[in-house]
Amino acid sequence: MRTYTAKPADIKREWHVVDADGVPLGRLASEVAQLIRGKHKPIFTPHMDTGDFVVVVNADKVKLTGKKLEQKKHFSHSGYPGGVKLITYDVLMKKKPAFVIRKAVKGMLPHNKLGRVMIKKLKVYVGPNHNHEAQKPKVYKLKYVKGDISDGQ
Repeated sequence: MRTYTAKPADIKREWHVVDADGVPLGRLASEVAQLIRGKHKPIFTPHMDTGDFVVVVNADKVKLTGKKLEQKKHFSHSGYPGGVKLITYDVLMKKKPAFVIRKAVKGMLPHNKLGRVMIKKLKVYVGPNHNHEAQKPKVYKLKYVKGDISDGQ
């Protein structure tokens, strides 16, 4: 038996819309990363980009559990002495909520050239509207979200 390797002609890309309203950040990021990477497809090949495009809406309504809003910090450095910038996620969620989701998903993708290509298939929007209606995206229901309000749990 031989190992299957996907060919570029075999890859069919779809568009998915994910609503981040009330969803914990880690659960959202892990499922979005799997869609972008293509792990949900039977033709998944680790060294190729077989994934789909994902549009995340309502980025400002994503949930951070526990005390992460006050205690978790985003670290950046300008490269100059004393150029450290630490921003709490409380401030970051108010200023750039799309960046928080993008950073969480990027951390779950491969840290190489392939991961840098894959992250370009993620589109994050703060409100419920997006500009990708022409691609006819399908609404994707998140699998691992517990305590969904609509189910009455």
